[in-house]
Amino acid sequence: MISLAIEGAIAVATLCRPPVNAINDEWIDRLNRVLDEVEAAQGVSVLWIRSAERLFSAGADLALMRSRFDTEEGRSKMTAFARELQTVYARLEAMQQVSVAEIGGPAMGGGLELALACDLRVIGESARVGLPEARLGLLPGAGGTQRLTRICGDAISRRLILGAEIVGGTEALALGLAHWAAPAEGVQAAARAVVERIAELPQAALAACKRCIAAALDAAQNGFEKEIEATAMLLASAETRQRVHRFLNKG
Repeated sequence: MISLAIEGAIAVATLCRPPVNAINDEWIDRLNRVLDEVEAAQGVSVLWIRSAERLFSAGADLALMRSRFDTEEGRSKMTAFARELQTVYARLEAMQQVSVAEIGGPAMGGGLELALACDLRVIGESARVGLPEARLGLLPGAGGTQRLTRICGDAISRRLILGAEIVGGTEALALGLAHWAAPAEGVQAAARAVVERIAELPQAALAACKRCIAAALDAAQNGFEKEIEATAMLLASAETRQRVHRFLNKG
């Protein structure tokens, strides 16, 4: 359902459950195992999530929904499923590795919520993305209402979620939902360029930057103090001292 390859500092997780990378319980288990492997791998600083299929992901498995929707017990399982999806996406978001989603094709519902849990998003100009759950009388319950609001702001989140609107990649970039857009034939190369550039940066610095950015979004944390703590830690690092010496002494 999700393959994993480690290439030096880069871990490549490829969604490969044909035809649409539908999400079910086994898919969640597999994503957790992938994250286990990435966290355990020495020297991995970037997790690149992409798809081997035409779609990035169509979201929840329709067969799973059909099997559970008509009974109270089944609906309780669907609620538990949403909670498990929230949990694994929160884990992805909190990882010390920088995560990059390559959205080369449609990403809907839980598929887009996966991309929103990543740090960075590269999208194909012709890709279509959205959180259309309101059309079914539902809501994007795997973190979509929270992350889209944090990423794009209140106005855009209300527009896309309350209107169940699906937008193209170029508009997604303009709305702040993605960081870069590229033609369909160039989206993989564009994502690789981003991933390789980040992979050249020190792992400890990237992890510290992620912690401080997260603190800026958490009123319970003093982000400024987190910056000072992280600065002191990095200044004690041999790699940081070597990089600073090279910078100061070049030319």
